[in-house]
Amino acid sequence: MADKIKLLVAFLLVAAGVAGYYYLHDSAAVLRLASVLLGLLLAAGVVWTSEPGKRLFAFGGDSVAEAKRVVWPTRKETLQTTGVVILFAIIMAVFLWAVDASLMLVVNKLMGRGE
Repeated sequence: MADKIKLLVAFLLVAAGVAGYYYLHDSAAVLRLASVLLGLLLAAGVVWTSEPGKRLFAFGGDSVAEAKRVVWPTRKETLQTTGVVILFAIIMAVFLWAVDASLMLVVNKLMGRGE
């Protein structure tokens, strides 16, 4: 129940930041932006103290660690793969154009519009 209250408080802090943005409509843009950022930062702090927030931040940390373990392809592999994809797309485009043109020719012949 305490976590739900913390999440509600975090939501209200974000809403207060957005409300401050509109309340300060005559102020400088920096103050308006600071209002929203302050609301978001305070909300993040409150969420961080809740159990779902701790799990979310742990998941983010695990995601970063996993991304560091990824073996990215070399430049040569990337260029080769890109070339194969582009070549395949061109071949498929020509094939589909040929099928479309031949079907249109057949339909025109059947309807008596042919040359």
